Amino acid sequence: MLSKFLDVKPLYYDQIDHERMPCIYKKIKSALPTPKIIHLIGTNGKGTTGRFLASALLKKGLQVGHYTSPHILKFNERIWLNGADVSDEILENTHKKLFALLEKSDADALSYFEYTTFLAMMVFAECDYVVLEAGLGGEYDATAVFPKELTLFTPIDFDHTAFLGESIEKIATTKLNAMQKTAIVGLQKHSEVYEIAKEIAFHKDTKLIFLKEGDESFQINISAISEAMDLPKYLSDNLALAACALEKLGFEFNADDFKDARLFGRLTQIAPNILLDVGHNALAAQAIAKTLEGQKFTLIYNTYKDKDFKAILTLLMPIIDKVELLDVSDSRIVERSFLVQTLQELKLTCKPHEAIQEDKNYLVFGSFSVAETFLKEWQKL
Repeated sequence: MLSKFLDVKPLYYDQIDHERMPCIYKKIKSALPTPKIIHLIGTNGKGTTGRFLASALLKKGLQVGHYTSPHILKFNERIWLNGADVSDEILENTHKKLFALLEKSDADALSYFEYTTFLAMMVFAECDYVVLEAGLGGEYDATAVFPKELTLFTPIDFDHTAFLGESIEKIATTKLNAMQKTAIVGLQKHSEVYEIAKEIAFHKDTKLIFLKEGDESFQINISAISEAMDLPKYLSDNLALAACALEKLGFEFNADDFKDARLFGRLTQIAPNILLDVGHNALAAQAIAKTLEGQKFTLIYNTYKDKDFKAILTLLMPIIDKVELLDVSDSRIVERSFLVQTLQELKLTCKPHEAIQEDKNYLVFGSFSVAETFLKEWQKL
């Protein structure tokens, strides 16, 4: 059974074996499907960009897969096939095929993310296009082993610095090194990203496209679609990158292509007074604070200990009235006393989260684990 098999694999590692995935891929390469792959890499916006693109390709009458991570409530969310999360039956049947294809020692050695990447590719066996979202990395990511039709880069910023490096130059280089024959770089916060992209593209002979160079008619079209969909600015940027990819692949686009394509958990209104977002870093906090400028919320929050939560909370301060701390059962969650101390330093009032009050507005933010914990508790009410 897939769930039991994955349960024994750790979701996170202190160190990553960069050789394992390429080595095992070579062994089973001939048995894997070969759809046209669009690779999505970046710090924020991969999931939303990917769903916009996958949904639009599906509207063109194509068979499409979208691999994203992590999930919020159920593993099936990671593997979207032709408009819906993959079924349990397909997952189980594909797991049996993949397990039979692999040597047992290789199946056991593969990480959770590596195994599920292979699993997704086998689920997508009949697809014309696959939108493949990288995990935390770029050139060494499990998704990087496959040949790509196109690589898309969403905004690159500080995150997972223990693995990717302490500077934007190191982080961007690791991510941008995954580009292959054609790449589109979305709007970036750091100008260095554009220069590094140019240098890498030159050495790799990659055709490089910058979204910032889009023509006026393209931008007007994106603005109109975004307004019709009521998208905040940062999601509109994701839409623009997806639309640019469509044009590069030879498809025209219109508003109907993106109808109902917005991914759950990205500033989603789950109740009249509750917004939920799976953002977990400073770039996400900055985007949300700008989007919700002028409003005040009770922030339902917790965070992983490797996040710069002081910077995140500082960015959110203009829209925070008070903070309610959510208990999350995860070994990576920061020790409560450290978080409380930081909130006190920022002069933010905090208390444990107990219940939702109808006369207050709430923003649930901090990570996929925070979103999952809140939704499970809230749905019990």
